[in-house]
Amino acid sequence: MEIIRSNFKSNLHKVYQAIEEADFFAIDGEFSGISDGPPVTALTNGFDTPEERYQKLKKHSMDFLLFQFGLCAFKYDYTDSKYITKSFNFYVFPKPFSRSSPDVKFVCQSSSIDFLASQGFDFNKVFRNGIPYLNQEEERQLREQYDEKRLQSNGAGALSYVSPNTSKCPVTIPEDQKKFIDHVIEKIEDLLQSEEDKNLDLEPCTGFQRKLIYQTLSWKYPKGIHVETLETEKKERYIVISKVDEEERKRREQQKHAKEQRRTISLRCQLHVVLIPHTKKTTLKQKGPDDCSEELNDAVGFSRVIHAIANSGKLVIGHNMLLDVMHTVHQFYCPLPADLNEFKEMTTCVFPRLLDTKLMASTQPFKDIINNTSLAELEKRLKETPFNPPKVESAEGFPSYDTASEQLHEAGYDAYITGLCFISMANYLGTFLSPPKTHVSARSKLVEPFFNKLFLMRVMDIPYLNLEGPDLQPKRDHVLHVTFPKEWKTSDLYQLFSAFGNIQISWIDDTSAFVSLSQPEQVQIAVNTSKYAESYRIQTYAEYVGKKHEKQIKRKWTEDGWKEVERKRLNTQCASYALQNHYHHANSLTATGTVGKRTLSPSRAEAGLEARVSEELSDAELEQTDSCAESLSEGRKKAKKLKRMKKDLSPAGSLSDSSAKLFEVPDTW
Repeated sequence: MEIIRSNFKSNLHKVYQAIEEADFFAIDGEFSGISDGPPVTALTNGFDTPEERYQKLKKHSMDFLLFQFGLCAFKYDYTDSKYITKSFNFYVFPKPFSRSSPDVKFVCQSSSIDFLASQGFDFNKVFRNGIPYLNQEEERQLREQYDEKRLQSNGAGALSYVSPNTSKCPVTIPEDQKKFIDHVIEKIEDLLQSEEDKNLDLEPCTGFQRKLIYQTLSWKYPKGIHVETLETEKKERYIVISKVDEEERKRREQQKHAKEQRRTISLRCQLHVVLIPHTKKTTLKQKGPDDCSEELNDAVGFSRVIHAIANSGKLVIGHNMLLDVMHTVHQFYCPLPADLNEFKEMTTCVFPRLLDTKLMASTQPFKDIINNTSLAELEKRLKETPFNPPKVESAEGFPSYDTASEQLHEAGYDAYITGLCFISMANYLGTFLSPPKTHVSARSKLVEPFFNKLFLMRVMDIPYLNLEGPDLQPKRDHVLHVTFPKEWKTSDLYQLFSAFGNIQISWIDDTSAFVSLSQPEQVQIAVNTSKYAESYRIQTYAEYVGKKHEKQIKRKWTEDGWKEVERKRLNTQCASYALQNHYHHANSLTATGTVGKRTLSPSRAEAGLEARVSEELSDAELEQTDSCAESLSEGRKKAKKLKRMKKDLSPAGSLSDSSAKLFEVPDTW
């Protein structure tokens, strides 16, 4: 079903109903470009770490626009043993709601636009009829503006509530609080007149008193101070007031808003994660303030669909979906955080369960029987032996897709065949059970090992980004970092390392590359050959990483100063750890962790259904941090070593009821 601005409102109830009834969803996005700087080969270097890949995509891909969003809801009909699908193809565009609403700027990449045009993409539906949207901060600001205009139109005098950021009129202070506020103002005047003191810590007070302080100071001191609420070790909230110039004040305000926004998203999603497992049916009607205008809800637009998907807590499936997830969070929730761990936390709050079919198809038991994991080729391969294509039917009133016509790069169609690929692979896992199962649901433990692991494109030794814990850290003791003149080509590198046998080259930029040797013991020999070379330089991967880390630390301290870095660490670590620990306790839906090395290739020809198969599973269990006063570095040191566990099939060949997972995502290709 094609959804544009003109029919969005009339069909929104169908979208909500599809989300409410579905067993799982498949999604896909089409973008205005991929990279605004380096070529894709440099953007996806073979030896990127997950942190480096995230930073590259965040820097070079987030200024593009996700302007077509495909959603396909799948519901299994047990009576007829078939899936009922409801597919939606949304055209999305950030149309300004009013003069004061955000005027979004985005970039386009000519190759991407040309490719979509060659596929018959209708850009008029995006730019003329695209559905508007707002992220959560933009929605909050518009709602505040609306509330203020409504109160003024009703003839209200001094506003009963003034945002901390507004400074238009004085606040009305109750008689019993005037002495308290006057005392606060006296302290602030002393702070401003003092040449030595930079900060003022007020005594812990009630939420109402803090609100009065914010409102009073935003009116009385619109410039020159920054106001922030912190917590003591006893969880008592107090206000810190700092003397700052206007540039520093704006910077701190932006940091505070971003932090509060991420915390709001996390807390809302945690609450939903706790409630969903005990709720048989979820009502997905959009809830908002009673006085929320219809126009404002129109401005929120397509974001309401994303919120409904997130609030359902159901499995969301994509193919090579890292960019889809990053754009969805960035565009419809809030700007991506600078830190990868914060991104992981935010993503698992918005989408508690994700599954990437490209990663699934790239691991055992599929890896040996699927040669090409591109979406179109994967869909074709899964129609052949030993797979069985699922029986699928479109719901009444929804157009059906014909896979023979290959409507690739229409987001709705790509989402549809992504869901078909998942069903076929999930059902194939069921054939290894005794007795075999022809239908494996999205809630089956057989597919849990693939949850919340997103495929990392072209990374040689780290197949996925683990959203639920630490990422894999291969030794890379066979990898060299080489710098050379800009004129050099790949053939020059092959010539330089001709004495070392087979090598793999991953270009970083025009003057550097990673070179992987087949034998780690040759690394030092290669390094020694460059000691007296003038035109090139060779160092080990460990040396390269160490020097890069030192430069980052020096640059950070130069920009912010050591004291500022330490202050930020102390101010943020308590809230970060409290929120992170609360979330990991609450989230009972996603329990899989990082896996250790293992090999599993359950071939029927070798083993058969009745053979005993011994499997090794390993889960990374992060030790919970009890005290939020611990620093981030100390907390990370507390990660436990991988705990080895052994599970095997019962003598009869059936899966044990205590049953561990039959399949795991390996950590090597």
